Amino acid sequence: MNKFWIVLAHTYFTKLKSKSFLITTMITALLVFGVANLNHIIEFFSDDETKTVAVIDKTNKLYEPLKAQLKTSGKKDIDLQMFKGTEEKAKEKVQNGEWQAYVVLGYDDKQLPKAAYYAMTVADSDTLLQLEHALQQIKTTLATAKIGLSPEQVKELYEPVVFDKVALEKNAKTEEELNQARSLVYILLFAIYIFVIMYGNMITMEVATEKSSRVMEILISSASPVQQMFGKIFGVALLSLTQFILLFVIGYTSIKGNSEMTSIFGFEQIPVATLVYAVVFFLLGYFLYATLFALLGSLVSRIEEVQQMITPVTLLVVAAFFIAMFGLSDPEAPFITVTSFIPFFAPMIMFLRVGMLNVSIWEVALSIGLLVATISFFAYFGAKVYRGGVLMYGKTTSFKDIKKALQLTKK
Repeated sequence: MNKFWIVLAHTYFTKLKSKSFLITTMITALLVFGVANLNHIIEFFSDDETKTVAVIDKTNKLYEPLKAQLKTSGKKDIDLQMFKGTEEKAKEKVQNGEWQAYVVLGYDDKQLPKAAYYAMTVADSDTLLQLEHALQQIKTTLATAKIGLSPEQVKELYEPVVFDKVALEKNAKTEEELNQARSLVYILLFAIYIFVIMYGNMITMEVATEKSSRVMEILISSASPVQQMFGKIFGVALLSLTQFILLFVIGYTSIKGNSEMTSIFGFEQIPVATLVYAVVFFLLGYFLYATLFALLGSLVSRIEEVQQMITPVTLLVVAAFFIAMFGLSDPEAPFITVTSFIPFFAPMIMFLRVGMLNVSIWEVALSIGLLVATISFFAYFGAKVYRGGVLMYGKTTSFKDIKKALQLTKK
């Protein structure tokens, strides 16, 4: 048992001190901090300069309503200016950089507003949309006036329908709580997906590297293959948990200090149960796939063969992630309920359900029980394959090599 702890500590501290881990963690932490403060970053780099847009009003009636409509909408970055000159003169001013653009207002054949927008480029979609929306409001007002509707009738017509959403289930989440839970669950699902693939690949690559350099022959003389396998799995698990906690703390504290992002991501009040389930399913999902990755890593002799061998397992993780993405919009779908009990999908799908719904304790317990049983089976089976697999050299042909590894274990 002492050798197991030596392998675990060696795996953990070697990876923890490696330049690749430190650089990756630093870059990821900066990205997390950047996303959490994205609104402040956008504001810092945004151009606050007012955009001057000239208006040639051929109707002599639309300029003032357009200006008033823009003011009503609260848009302050567009400065409308009436221009009495020709379109050729207006074009020169835009080309010289005096104006951002100019707009020609007129009436169509139904005597309703129409406009043409001229600028050096039409890439500034924000300005275009603001002007188009303001003119659309004016058109609606004129069109309704033509058919004899009063302003009160128009207001009543465009009032949103009253549509109350009432959940009859006891302690069911409100729509606001569901939206917040959806954002939080999405972030944690994405984290589980990335960490499982990244650190599962790390285990496979480490075993394959040791075998390809013949270091494995020295290692098995000092510690049994089973001790090596579980030492690496738990060592990398501690490493992933260290990085996960560090990044979560950075992201959580950054978002909590940003009221706008807090409301977007739903971090106003995170249920403790959701965080506990996130850690539980993260660890269970990691151990399930890490055992499989370690098993497959023991079968390859060259690093070049790693991706080919682990592709089926990687596709399982990808499938679980996409099923979870579908479940975010319909977590009560029968398909989601069924897959939440399948061990390969449960770490993401059951976590999705407990994060968004009131799931019975027995369902969660059953899912976790099936997961633990599957992990135990693969740990037992994987240890046997690993014991023989680390002694196999030569080109890996297929999963039939598992049978060869088991035969070597018996010798």
